Amino acid sequence: MNLLSKMPRVAEIIWKELESCEPSQLKEGTIMKMVCGSFYLSKESENRSVLGEDAHFICAEENTIGVADGVGGWALSGVDAGEYARKLMENSAMAVHNQHRKSGVDPKEVLHEAYANTKNILGTSTACIVTFNNKDGTLHAVNVGDSGFMLFRDNKCVYESPIRQHYFNCPLQLGTGSNDGPQSATEIKVKVLRPGDVIVLGTDGLLDNVSPGEIEKILEENTIVEPEMLAWIIAEQLAFRNSEDVNRSTPFAIAAHEAGVEHIGGKRDDVTVIVGHIIEASQ
Repeated sequence: MNLLSKMPRVAEIIWKELESCEPSQLKEGTIMKMVCGSFYLSKESENRSVLGEDAHFICAEENTIGVADGVGGWALSGVDAGEYARKLMENSAMAVHNQHRKSGVDPKEVLHEAYANTKNILGTSTACIVTFNNKDGTLHAVNVGDSGFMLFRDNKCVYESPIRQHYFNCPLQLGTGSNDGPQSATEIKVKVLRPGDVIVLGTDGLLDNVSPGEIEKILEENTIVEPEMLAWIIAEQLAFRNSEDVNRSTPFAIAAHEAGVEHIGGKRDDVTVIVGHIIEASQ
């Protein structure tokens, strides 16, 4: 008997259904796709040769994206804290391609395969993988730790994925010596997406420093959605600047206060942002 087949595939499943489209908004048989752009900024921004601790991938044809954040504490042991995250995302992209050729992309199976193929690398990281099923308009995600995504419609945040932590500032993580694994993940399905919807996926460098309301303002100011440009604006002009602001009331500062921890301002960290724009495939 294969004991792995009896293990739970995820720890939690979340199902969210958005308001369906009016007939005038989406013609029957319309095929959609997710057009993506990304931007990465290391906290060691003055040294552009530094690879940093974050990693990500975009599989455009498969409408699938992912981010990972290597746990920085490994650097104290002389280990490259970003190597595990980079290899996990590389293996995730390979798993996406393999799955797509067979039966479509299931992010939880992608994570299981990538995790199994990254066991020879020292380190740990969080991970969030998101795929868009253009056949039924469902966004399907799996998340371990404190990376995550937000979904915007008509410039308003209509969904924000939850994070999972053992305790404040100690996220669930995959890798060496961790008791967490893909079976610890939260699986999320959001239905129904429609053309014009915007997904913002990021590591905690984004989520700790930027609120949904701040991204709403950026979307209002940029009426033409260009994913790579938006990713840069959100990463550099919002997340990075907020992380350097010692007086700002950031999501991290608010969470610290709720946990009884004294912290004011942003949290300096690597920042990865991927913006996905849902459009009609003919565009």
